[in-house]
Amino acid sequence: MVVSDSPNGGSTPPPPQQEQANKDRFTKPISIAGPTEADLNRNTELEKFLVDSGLYECNEEAASREEVLRRLDQIVKSWVKQLTRQRGYTDQMVEDANAVIFTFGSYRLGVHGPGVDIDTLCIGPSYVNREQDFFIILHNILAEMEEVTELQPVPDAHVPVMKFKFQGISIDLLYASISILVVPEDLDISDGSVLYDVDEQTVRSLNGCRVADQILKLVPNVEHFRTTLRCLKFWAKRRGVYSNVTGFLGGVNWAILVARVCQLYPNAIPSMLVSRFFRVYSQWRWPNPVMLCPIEENELHLPIWDPRRNHRDRYHLMPIITPAYPCMNSSYNVSTSTLRVMMEQFCYGNKICDEIELNKSQWSALFQPYVFFEAYKNYLQVDIIALDADDLLLWRGWVESRLRQLTLKIERDTSGMLQCHPYPHEYADTSKPCAHSAFFMGLQRKEGVRGQEGQQFDIRGTVDEFRREIIMYVYWKPGMEIYVSHVRRKQLPAFVFPDGYKRTRMPRHINHAAEKMGDDTTKCNSGSSSSERSVKRKKNPEMMDVKPDKPEKRISVSPQRLECVSPESCTSKLGGTPQMSIECIEGVRLDGSTTNDTDNNCEIKSSDGLSGSGTIIDVGDMQINETSFVDSTHDRLKSRALEVQNENGVNEDKARDMTFVCLERAETISTKSLPNWEEGAVGIDQQLDKACNFTRAECSDYAPIASTQNLNCEVSFFI
Repeated sequence: MVVSDSPNGGSTPPPPQQEQANKDRFTKPISIAGPTEADLNRNTELEKFLVDSGLYECNEEAASREEVLRRLDQIVKSWVKQLTRQRGYTDQMVEDANAVIFTFGSYRLGVHGPGVDIDTLCIGPSYVNREQDFFIILHNILAEMEEVTELQPVPDAHVPVMKFKFQGISIDLLYASISILVVPEDLDISDGSVLYDVDEQTVRSLNGCRVADQILKLVPNVEHFRTTLRCLKFWAKRRGVYSNVTGFLGGVNWAILVARVCQLYPNAIPSMLVSRFFRVYSQWRWPNPVMLCPIEENELHLPIWDPRRNHRDRYHLMPIITPAYPCMNSSYNVSTSTLRVMMEQFCYGNKICDEIELNKSQWSALFQPYVFFEAYKNYLQVDIIALDADDLLLWRGWVESRLRQLTLKIERDTSGMLQCHPYPHEYADTSKPCAHSAFFMGLQRKEGVRGQEGQQFDIRGTVDEFRREIIMYVYWKPGMEIYVSHVRRKQLPAFVFPDGYKRTRMPRHINHAAEKMGDDTTKCNSGSSSSERSVKRKKNPEMMDVKPDKPEKRISVSPQRLECVSPESCTSKLGGTPQMSIECIEGVRLDGSTTNDTDNNCEIKSSDGLSGSGTIIDVGDMQINETSFVDSTHDRLKSRALEVQNENGVNEDKARDMTFVCLERAETISTKSLPNWEEGAVGIDQQLDKACNFTRAECSDYAPIASTQNLNCEVSFFI
């Protein structure tokens, strides 16, 4: 069994001398300075904070993981022998038949915490395939085992995976069939021969283990890397930017970003590396790629990230290149909207770290949770329902893996003018009779674009296209349904708030997005939230539009009222289940009149007395038009790259640290020098084909909180 090379699950890297020459040829560090006494003190405080936050597993849980991996190894070995016997191979072949289990991800890197899943890879012989043998036969074997629960195959994912819990421990199991008849127990997965004559899905599956091993070889200090990565992953989860599937960054992305900072500051300790991380990436000029080593070419001629030859690679927004052959962009899921959100959070982290270094703040301030439901005035709510929990598990996994497409489609169909912020947290309304899950997206007009009355962006066709594609799920069953609805902030369902209540305003120590950049903080031009822009204007007297007849407004991103619309007070449409209709929206009069909601400064108009017919709701900069819908125009999103510039300069120490002359030369060696590379040109080079029509079964026991008139909403705003 090949599960890990050290007791804590991480591979023990070879002596650094064999890798040092290659690293030195690639790039020089920004600074080789070591820690000061103050840095050492801050590092002690940081490590104590991580321990107190429960980021390290106990010895008992570590032993349980090892036992689960041992059992899983036995299962796949027995599975391969069974298939070998059924296919008529000789007794000797049956005896020699073998499969091995490798770990990768956080477990192999040695940064896993309690309760997290184990990323595993099963490598089998050439005659055992993925489609039939893995996803059907092995799936059925696991389904019959009492120790296995929540079994969820995802065969259509970019990297096909089978998710399940084994004795309560979450497992993500991949499969790779390599071109040999007998898999040796001591298989060297770093050897390029394992890549011979395999398909792209197998290459991607194998790359997880190969990349993890290579990362550990390329960092100057493995323990400092592990502590820093553990810290940054915890931060990303608290700030809502840890999710590869929804368009943010996953574990390997954060590992590569942290490893790059470790290379640039080889003698820094974790407290320094965390600060330098935010300093570097809040100013990084995307789409310049982040790389740990030169891109390798090989006689296998497998596809690699190369903007010279691959047209699609030129449109990647945030290239983070894997260090193992074939080098790929691990962050292909990032969209314009999610890049904007991450850059805002990098700037936020940079500000807090500056305060920590000046002894004006503590480490706990860096990890304050992001208050998503106070950040926007408008949201898309995606309700996922099924008849029972088992069906919901399958259905939710499929929908969640496709939510990124909804963001891309909205960006495409609105030419990037409507910005989406998908939130990678799942919510559930346990009071509903059907199994239920919900995800949310924040909506806002693009920053820095003036309004022009009359121009509207209709996303009804976008939502319909998304729902048609979702419903083509190969394992779809009656009762599986998805609803997409527009929800204003004060009408958010109660189940998204802690303990079922809504806060009327945010605590002063927790602010939105940039939270908030001081005048002495390095500016980030990647785009920020509307609330951040508003705060900056209010802080700058020259930018304030002062009206003498009105009192000065308080700086706040919270609504002054967050009343919850009670489902019980709304009309019911399906089986008596409470359902919110347009009449339930506070402040709406459906008698052809106009009312003003003074608390939210929004004007609500209605052209007639029919709900959902001619109703226009102005909410700040956005206008939600619930009139008769028209087909949307599918324009390709053509936007310029986000460039992060340091407009106001930095202090002397930061200027010395941020000397990017050698850095930019190294990071862009494979892009700027390429004849066909157009620096700064980004877009979405994906053909989003419309799925064919499909008749859906309705669940008669459930209706989402939002109105059916709202399910396919037309979102319009002034630009």
